[in-house]
Amino acid sequence: MALAGWNTNVGVVKAQAARQLDEQSDWDDAWVESGLVFTAENGSALDSDSVSRYWRQAVKKAMLPKVRLHDLRHTHATLALQAGIHPKVVSERLGHATVSITLDTYSHAIPAMQEEAAALIAGLVFATEYNPEGDDLVVESA
Repeated sequence: MALAGWNTNVGVVKAQAARQLDEQSDWDDAWVESGLVFTAENGSALDSDSVSRYWRQAVKKAMLPKVRLHDLRHTHATLALQAGIHPKVVSERLGHATVSITLDTYSHAIPAMQEEAAALIAGLVFATEYNPEGDDLVVESA
């Protein structure tokens, strides 16, 4: 399954990495190796209040509904789980210490997965086929 916008996202991160390399050479020994992708010019962490302020300004300028930057994290996790991305992968992307944190927080996003799992197991046990378009199981004739 391909993620929408994946190539665009990868391109943005690669362009940022190239900018960071240029800035790193400009700052030489004063460069701060933070391990972050998006940083101040010297490599140090961005000020969270400034990032939030810039975000609010961008949202307002784009005439979008008011949404906090942190809400995008929740949206990403919810959509990823609903798209069938394994909870362990989502957990790692969010930086959660354990997958149980992710599952406890976002279990509301995956109730349909329980139904699908039950239907798939029933299919194995009763030689039926899961029908995602309806509630019925299609029984294979022998």
